Amino acid sequence: MTQQSGCIFCRIVAGEIPGDIVYRDAEIAAFRDIHPLAPIHILIVPTQHIASLNEVPEGQQSLLGRLVFVARRLAEKEKAASGYRVVINTGREGGQVVPHLHLHLLAGRRLDDELG
Repeated sequence: MTQQSGCIFCRIVAGEIPGDIVYRDAEIAAFRDIHPLAPIHILIVPTQHIASLNEVPEGQQSLLGRLVFVARRLAEKEKAASGYRVVINTGREGGQVVPHLHLHLLAGRRLDDELG
């Protein structure tokens, strides 16, 4: 697992700082967002540091599919499978705040047309 020392998500995955981990395997971890935009707001991250969607290495495309599949499984586990949103912000202009690839799973209320 490659980590970047200053990355808050790498530090959560490594257990260096606390996080409410709701899923973990060798490639993926998921934890609750500390500033939730919905009653259910889970961040799903690769355990290896990848800065953004633009930085996913060739040959790692299957990781993206696994991230989305974990989002679906977590929506089911959270009893939100009837309606949820999965968002990937990429780059500062795209709203990405933490430079570590992550999916936002948002659910638990009607989301309508707002962006998450």
